[in-house]
Amino acid sequence: MTYPSNTDSVAQDQLRAFIERIERMEEEKAAIAADIKEIYAEAKGNGFDTKILRMVVRIRKQDANERMEQQALLDMYLGALGMVEAPPEY
Repeated sequence: MTYPSNTDSVAQDQLRAFIERIERMEEEKAAIAADIKEIYAEAKGNGFDTKILRMVVRIRKQDANERMEQQALLDMYLGALGMVEAPPEY
């Protein structure tokens, strides 16, 4: 019969500790996701459009330069498709 060495035991303990930490984080992530879902439901109940709220949250995560670049591209694409009016000329 072969017995595990001390290093095997240490590696197993480390592995178990990592797995348990990941499992705790996954549980917390699920709880937070449920809380966020409740907030969106509450906002919807107060007349807010949750699709737009999600868009605002996503946009606020971007830095200003990235946001301006995406807006410029969106405007250019919409303009190319004739979906926006040209800016007024003075």
